[in-house]
Amino acid sequence: MKYLEFTFRATPSGEAVYDVLAAVLAEAGFDSFVRPGAAEIPVAQRTDDPEAPLFAETEAEDALKAYVQRDLFSPEALDAALAAFPLDGVRVDYDFAEAEDRDWNEEWEQNYFQPLVVDGRCVIAGTFHKNVPRAEYHITIDPRMSFGTGHHATTSQMISELLEADLAGLRVLDMGCGTSILAILARMRGAVSCLAVDNDEWCVKNSLENLALNHIAEGVEIVLGDASALAGRGPFDLVIANINRNILLRDLALYVPVMASGASVLMSGFYDADVPLLRAEAERLGLVFDHARSLDGWACTAFRKP
Repeated sequence: MKYLEFTFRATPSGEAVYDVLAAVLAEAGFDSFVRPGAAEIPVAQRTDDPEAPLFAETEAEDALKAYVQRDLFSPEALDAALAAFPLDGVRVDYDFAEAEDRDWNEEWEQNYFQPLVVDGRCVIAGTFHKNVPRAEYHITIDPRMSFGTGHHATTSQMISELLEADLAGLRVLDMGCGTSILAILARMRGAVSCLAVDNDEWCVKNSLENLALNHIAEGVEIVLGDASALAGRGPFDLVIANINRNILLRDLALYVPVMASGASVLMSGFYDADVPLLRAEAERLGLVFDHARSLDGWACTAFRKP
């Protein structure tokens, strides 16, 4: 398939700025991101070191390269995403060209995506990795996009939450499941069932592939759709939703009715500054704030239903 290669330059710049830019571009259809340099990786090569940088630190051009399939590129979507850039005072310029014709999935997988270790307990690695670190939980994935590997700060925080929680016997709902890393981990940690929902056909297909790779033959149902697919479902003891602020604000009212009494909801995919908005909406719907955590400016919150 043909790809377009964009080079984005932010002023002022910085790793946090480019991390936010990558998240914004992902919502506009871009599927791979590279910070130029000798040790390029698209998103955080996250370890259990909370001080680890989001991108590899290299002597390189101060820019972000982003790739999008030529046939799927929408100039209008890109313009709208940049116009709504959430960091004040940041100007983003870019140029682009048709990328060299090669297997970008293979290129990205073999050179940029590295095994991820979260809290020393969970390892996420590709099918192509060798000498993978040992851990209590090992998740094998066949990655096809940068935000599906667990390296992003929002996903790694959700993984930490699942590692700390007692999931034995719980009925779990995973909204915006992506590659279903979180659903797979929940099942591994004793969840009796998990409904995983995503509105992207690719995510549903890749989720099914990843379930098979991890030998999970039952207990996880993958559904193509959005929050409207929850009608008649549940109740759930735990809802996990790693999406974005606007979708969470819109759909939280649909999560609450399918939550059992005493159930919890974990949400991420938004910035620290968005926590008050999410908390106000959650409390308006009758949920009780439990706790929040932060990593590289990205937040993860937990609420419970009385």
